[in-house]
Amino acid sequence: MKILVFTEGTILMHTSAEGLTREQRVRQSKERVRPLSDHFFAEGIPNGDAVKKLQIWKNQGAEIFYLTSRTKPKQVANIRHVLEKFNFPDNHNLLFRKEGEQYKDVAEKLMPDILVEDDCESIGGEKEMTYTHIKPELKKKIESVVIKEFGGIDHLPNSLEELEKKG
Repeated sequence: MKILVFTEGTILMHTSAEGLTREQRVRQSKERVRPLSDHFFAEGIPNGDAVKKLQIWKNQGAEIFYLTSRTKPKQVANIRHVLEKFNFPDNHNLLFRKEGEQYKDVAEKLMPDILVEDDCESIGGEKEMTYTHIKPELKKKIESVVIKEFGGIDHLPNSLEELEKKG
């Protein structure tokens, strides 16, 4: 079983968001000046017990893949470093968009069994999400699990069987 998990806003957040409520994190993200520096992404930390939850799924046989919003080589390298630093399982499975690609293109190539992503509240909502743009015939094969942005994945089921029903 392949699980594709979005990184920023879903399982990672900036260190400045630590200790804030989910609502405060969303507000902080909305107010943040864009574009973000390359260094910004080196300061990521896990959102809640994301590492533990992903390891539970991996221990049940899931292969974990990560999808970052970053496309610049330095920023992708910084996300990869954060995944390694905090011992995210399968941290070498970091996917990103190449020139001309959209998130859906990356997801459709991988064809995960489950896609876990946040609702993109701070950047425009559903129209910014990956699953929204996947071809209808492929959507049928991918279980979509949407969480609140910066809400973390701690509340999701430990059981892969239950997670598949969650979508």
